[in-house]
Amino acid sequence: MPATEPTIVATSMGFRPGVRTWLEPGPVFDLMCDLAGRPARPRLCFVGTAGGDQAHRRLQVREAFQGTGVEVTDLALFPMPNVADVREHLLAQDLVWVDGGSVAGLLAMWHLHGLLEPFRAAWEAGVVLGGVSAGSICWHVGGTTDSFGPDLRPVHNGLALLPYANGVHYDSEEQRRPLLQRLVRDGVLPDAYATDDGAGLVYRGTELTEAVADRDGAAAWKVVRAEGDLVLETRIEPRRI
Repeated sequence: MPATEPTIVATSMGFRPGVRTWLEPGPVFDLMCDLAGRPARPRLCFVGTAGGDQAHRRLQVREAFQGTGVEVTDLALFPMPNVADVREHLLAQDLVWVDGGSVAGLLAMWHLHGLLEPFRAAWEAGVVLGGVSAGSICWHVGGTTDSFGPDLRPVHNGLALLPYANGVHYDSEEQRRPLLQRLVRDGVLPDAYATDDGAGLVYRGTELTEAVADRDGAAAWKVVRAEGDLVLETRIEPRRI
């Protein structure tokens, strides 16, 4: 059965290095299965467009879920969409996981192919949407990105299913925190939520319901514009998963 309400899990975590395979799924995937109502054989659609829809990455993800009971499908847009009806494909899933990479490239392809409506339909139907890095920012209004080069820049053409900006890798990449704060302070981006590496945000509808983490010390953050050209940052203590 699908999630009881629209659900998004936006993170700076995901897969881990595997033992017998290149990757293995981290705890966030169990969380997403729980949010989806714990289906007997979850269907997970992997979207690797931010990384160029590389065939070897799609194979690594399929191998990562061997023996878990999760049925992996994928949605690729290069060199053309690999399914005839994207909306129908997404609605047939329990979970969608969007991989990291170039969020600017990802959003360009999604807008080019008109994917806002299919993703919104899946979200509203209770398909649990999730992802890491680019796959986190994409569901928001925008965020900070290295898609254009080593000096980070704002991106503000996200799908905006969530009416906030989003920061990722907040503790591990030195430009992320000050740039997000400046963009929120100056009104370039709306109030934001951010995640350290190893942390994630769980939204039900458009409300943040909790922060989660798969390692000690990782946190989530709320960044809001205040009077007097100020920005306020509040730590959100996560639940360990």
